[in-house]
Amino acid sequence: CETCSKEEAKYRCPRCMKYSCSLLCVKKHKLALSCNGVRDKTAFVSVNEFTDLNLLSDYRFLEDVGRTADAAARHLAMHSSTTKRHLFSLRNKAQKCNIDLRTLPVGFTKRRENSTTFNSTENKFYWHLKLVFPHCHAEYTLKRVPDDKTLADILKPYIDPVESDPVVCQRLKIYTASPHSDVRILMKIENRRQNSVRYNELDANRSLLDNLKGKVIIEYPTLFVVLKTLKNDMVVLGQ
Repeated sequence: CETCSKEEAKYRCPRCMKYSCSLLCVKKHKLALSCNGVRDKTAFVSVNEFTDLNLLSDYRFLEDVGRTADAAARHLAMHSSTTKRHLFSLRNKAQKCNIDLRTLPVGFTKRRENSTTFNSTENKFYWHLKLVFPHCHAEYTLKRVPDDKTLADILKPYIDPVESDPVVCQRLKIYTASPHSDVRILMKIENRRQNSVRYNELDANRSLLDNLKGKVIIEYPTLFVVLKTLKNDMVVLGQ
C-alpha cells in the first residue's frame, strides 16, 4: 500500500494508479492528492502501452460524446419561441419565392444539419446544400450557398478539370473526364410513393433560386449529379 506502507495492496486508483490496501487508505490518498478517483478517459497512452482495452475505452468515450451531442441537439432550447419564429419566417420567405419549404421536427438529422438562412438586407437565401455524385459514391455538403449562384458555378470546384480541387478531381474522375454536355443535375421529387420515385432535371445555367421555384424542399436541397449514359435507374418526370 502506497499510503500506509504496511498492508498488501488490494486496490489501484483508476485516476492516479496509486495502490491502496483498504477503504480508509483509499480515502486518505484521495484527500492527500486531491484525487477524485475517476479514470481520466483522455489521458495520454504511448503506442507501446496501447492495448485493446485502451481502444475499447476510446470507443466508449466517443459513444458518450455522441450521445451527449445528440441530447444537446434535442434540448428544450431547440423548441424555443425564437427558433420557431425563425423557421416560420424562413418558410414564409421561401413561399414568396414560390418554394414550398418544409421543416422536420426537432431530433431529425436533416433538421439538425440545416444551416439555411435568409439575409433580409440582401433579400437573398443562403442555402445549406448537399451534392451527391452517385457514380463515385461521393457526397459533399456546402453551406451558405447564395441563391443567385448558377448550378454550373456551384459544380465548378468539383467537376471542372481546371478549377476543381486535385483531390476531389481524382475522386470524381469519371465526371471530370466526361464532356459537360453529359452531366445532368437531378433533384428528387418529394411526396411521391416509395415505389414511384421520380426526379426533376435542373438547368445548370440558371440560378439555384430559379431551379428551386415551384418545388417542394424538405429542410434543404439535395442535388444528384449524374452522367447521361449512366442514370438508367433514375427516372426523370415526364420520361
